[in-house]
Formats: sequence, C-alpha cells, structure tokens
Amino acid sequence: MTPSGAEFVRQIKGQIAEVDPAQVHDVLWNEDVVLVDVRESDEVAAGKLPGAVHVPRGFLESRIDGAVGDRSKRVVLYCASGNRSALAARTLTEDLGYERVESMTGGYTLWKDRGYEVDVPRTLTAEQRERYSRHILINEVGLEGQIKLIDAKVLLIGAGALGSPNALYLAAAGVGTIGIVDDDVVDLSNLQRQVVHGTATIGVPKVESAATRINDLNPDVTVVQHKGRLDADSVLELFRAYDVIVDGTDNFPTRYLINDAAVRLNKPVVSAAILGFEAQLSVFDTSQDGPCYRCLFPVPPPAELAPSCGANGVLGVLPGTAGLLQATEVIKLIIGVGDSLRGRLLMYDALAAEFNEVKVRKDPECPVCSRDRASISDEEMGVFPDYEAFCAAAG
Repeated sequence: MTPSGAEFVRQIKGQIAEVDPAQVHDVLWNEDVVLVDVRESDEVAAGKLPGAVHVPRGFLESRIDGAVGDRSKRVVLYCASGNRSALAARTLTEDLGYERVESMTGGYTLWKDRGYEVDVPRTLTAEQRERYSRHILINEVGLEGQIKLIDAKVLLIGAGALGSPNALYLAAAGVGTIGIVDDDVVDLSNLQRQVVHGTATIGVPKVESAATRINDLNPDVTVVQHKGRLDADSVLELFRAYDVIVDGTDNFPTRYLINDAAVRLNKPVVSAAILGFEAQLSVFDTSQDGPCYRCLFPVPPPAELAPSCGANGVLGVLPGTAGLLQATEVIKLIIGVGDSLRGRLLMYDALAAEFNEVKVRKDPECPVCSRDRASISDEEMGVFPDYEAFCAAAG
C-alpha cells in the first residue's frame, strides 16, 4: 500500500539525522558548519538564519556543491517546518554522497518562535528581479552578488574605445554607480570603435553622451560625470569615492598617475591597452599583495615601440574584446568570485586568434608599491611627480 504524504515524510525523518534549533544556535558561527536554507525566495525575503546560504529545494542538486564545496563538512538544512529539509537531507546523503547532513526540526518557524536572532535580507524590486534574473540564477552571483553589484561604485578613466564596452556592460550588469572621467567630445572618427556614442551625439562631451546611453540602458544606474582630464591635484579625492578603477587611457603619463594614486589608496585597477590587432589586459591590486603597473613597466617603453592608436590605428572590434574582458574582471572583483588577472598579463592577438599569458612579479624594489604605506606622510600622500617629464625623459 502506498503511504500518504505525511507517512512518507515520517519515514524519511526516521532515516536521516535531525538536530534541535538550540543545538544549531550553539554552532551558528562555527566555520566548519554550513547552514543551508532550502525554502523559496519569497520565504527567505522575510528572514533567515544568520550566515545561512540559500539553495532552493528545487535547485538543490545543481547548486549545493557551489554552496558547500567540501562534502565532508557538516551541513545543517532547514525549511519552514522541517519537512522539505528532511527530504533534502536524504537526497544529499543517499544520492550526492554528503557525509554529515542534518535537518533542523521545526524549521525556521520553531527557530523564530524561540526568539533566536534572524537576518532580514535586502530584497530587489520586482522590476530588478526581472532585469537581473539571469544573474540571480547563477550560483556564483545569486541575489547576494547582484546586491553587491548594485552597491558598487566603479570609475572609468576614459569614455572612448575601452570605456565604451565597460560602460555598457557594467551598467547592464547593474553596477549601481559609474563615474566617468573624460575631457573630449564625440567626433565622427570615434564611432568606428567607441560604441557608447552615436551619430546624434557628435560634438557632445563624451561624458554626457555616455551618460545618456547608460541611463537609457539601465535607469537604475547613477552616472557621475567628471568632465575634464585626470590630474594629480584631484586624483586622490576622486579615487576615494570608488571601489574599482578601470584604466581605459591611451597615454603613459595618465597610466602612471592612475597606478600611483591607486597604490596609495589600496584601490584595484583593471587595466587594458590596445593597438592594431593586439590587446593586453591585467589587474593591478596591491591590496591583495599583487604587483602594480610600475612592476610591469618601471619606465615607459620607447615611443617607436608604443605608438598611439591615432598614429597606427586600431581594429574597431578589438576594444570591444578587451573592454568586455575588463568588465568581466571588474564584476569578479566586486562579487568576489573566480581568479582575477592579478599577477598575470593576458595578451590577445586578433589576427592569430590567440591568447597568451605571462606572469607579472611584484618588484621588491618598486619605488611605489614596495613602500610601507604607514611611512607616507599626509603631506607626501598628495604629492606626485611630473609624469609628462618622467615619460619624456624615459622615451
């Protein structure tokens, strides 16, 4: 005779390990215990156990490994009343090979009735949930990652070839605040590669043109226009307001200024350079003990080895490739997932359709990132060398 649903759940509970909420409370902050909420998103929005990760019962098999990782860890599952978590516990134990799985009796309802602490997560609006639905479905992003993107502040240095794909895709991804630094206006020759602009905005300042396009793409994004050139007098104040700096410039004096200011403030820089059919990309993040731009280029290369795009040209689609790789690195840094290009230089040859990579070592003698920041006085913090003279002398 086929058992009723209630009888089936009782049978399952007899086959798995259960744990009382009081015991769970005792190990709430134990790093060796993973709490997993298997309820639906609308239930979790009303509150969850502190530190619990959310893996809906319907996605358990496909997402649990990403949430837990080590199958030998102690895993405590809970739902509203303890029934769904019991079924989930049997699945993890018998079908997926997890070694120490328990279901919390009484679920979230009993936990809350006993007066234990709960977290009320931030939620997205219905429109945001629809807009970012494909992100939320990715285990490495999810709701928490999307909220990190919404809270993030990214500064684009340049609204040109590299700044264009960064602006478009970071805005589409939901980065909440995007600052743009540029002193130029849109002209016809830009439109072969600077896709954030259009024919209708020729003659318009690039920061305004980019802001208009971003706001049309995603009205949730706050665009801060910094019309003018990046300079040593204001760089520190400007950088302090942002989490990640994106270097889309095409000249060495500005690159060195970006690097030196970012090192002093422990800000990560996602940098790229393009010419002809070739692109280079790296992440300079000294806050994670990585090398800085000066470790790679202590002095600028001679002018004949590094001509400008204006002199030698650039394939129109190349900055799209490089800029999208930059935007990807920015998103990874914000969410805190994956391996960044810190300590690596990625080189792309579009003609050969080849990617190559070289290691970038931190230079123990680097005049910028090898210094102890505590030794830099407040007066010295805002003093920068004459980068034009430095690059001219090196050239």
